[in-house]
Amino acid sequence: MTRVIQLDKVSKRFLYRPEQPRTLQESFTNLFGLRNRTPAQELWAVRDITFAVEKGDTVGLIGPNAAGKSTLLKLIVRILEPTSGQITVKGRMSTLLELGAGFHPELTGRENVYLNGSILGLTRKEIAEKFDELVAFAELQRFIDVPVKHYSSGMYIRLGFAVAIHVDPEILLVDEVLAVGDESFQGKCLVRIGELQAQGVTILYVSHNLDSVRKICSRALWLDDGVIRAEGNPETVVERYLDSVRAKEGVEPSPAVSEERRRWGSGEAEIVEVKFLDAQGKECDLFTTGQMMRVKIGYRAHKTIRKPVFGVAIYTSDGIHINGPNTRTSGYDIDHIEGEGEVEFVIDHLPLLRGEYDFTAAIYDHNSIHPFDHHHRMYSFKVDTGAVKESEGTVYIPCRWIHSPNVPRP
Repeated sequence: MTRVIQLDKVSKRFLYRPEQPRTLQESFTNLFGLRNRTPAQELWAVRDITFAVEKGDTVGLIGPNAAGKSTLLKLIVRILEPTSGQITVKGRMSTLLELGAGFHPELTGRENVYLNGSILGLTRKEIAEKFDELVAFAELQRFIDVPVKHYSSGMYIRLGFAVAIHVDPEILLVDEVLAVGDESFQGKCLVRIGELQAQGVTILYVSHNLDSVRKICSRALWLDDGVIRAEGNPETVVERYLDSVRAKEGVEPSPAVSEERRRWGSGEAEIVEVKFLDAQGKECDLFTTGQMMRVKIGYRAHKTIRKPVFGVAIYTSDGIHINGPNTRTSGYDIDHIEGEGEVEFVIDHLPLLRGEYDFTAAIYDHNSIHPFDHHHRMYSFKVDTGAVKESEGTVYIPCRWIHSPNVPRP
């Protein structure tokens, strides 16, 4: 693999004075040295950070406010220079770090597109070729010739994200792009990020939306007080971060829920029951390979929810994610839910081989961004191979063998 971003023992120090003059008299005495100034103090925003990002990786940076996440991106972009350490970046970089960063408030949206595109290395002709698509993505056709000082925060972020993704970046740095804007635009952002991933674009993604980090990132880094506390698999890193948050708040995990089995969501709708059933509708937790498996997910919606998405996921007992279908990707749209009801997930011929498996059930919004209730690996079932003699691996793939003796080789 090719490393496109490399940080070696990178630190950034800021100097500040905690006491600021509060009155005109204090300002006057400070100006003429009539009062001893408070000595400057040090603030280390990041300290001794070392990590590498491979080409095509999507790395999520998580952590509390003032953890050093945004500072780290600014160091990579060279908006800030490190106090110590080395940063190496290989590839055309596009960034969306702050709301409206790089936009001139007196210029129109159109003028800012051309200005920012040229700063990022595009010719005027290249910008013109992408312009209509860019504006359509930002949904700003009516406002593109209005000075951006009149834009709302949502309009700012839409235009900034549209510029960032339309300059053919090799590396994309994004800071809280899903924090602003409606659910429809957030969904478009995630779809576009998925397209960039498929093209091999390397992405560094800062977000407090931990579910989006779980969904789109191949790796995650948890920063706190300017240092890396954990890095690796997004599920594991997010759980360690949440454990830290709970500990600081004095909240202990339920003893009935292990470290790997969690529940989260806003609660407007909740999962109240998950039952495994065989072909006859009898409740069971032991199935055989090739057998029908039905899962009933009972829910209670505390208000009307339009176009919800029900999803499931199956894991091996050691945490390998086998699959994760949902009603939207399966083409089964649910117009709305309110009150109580149930959704049934059916596998006509279970392809799993002998073993123990964990099961996730969840309810999300239509864009699969906002969780109403997510039960992560909170249920389990077993599989026996039955009449199937295959026992190696996890999934049964029906196959045939053909023997052709005495075939001459060239």
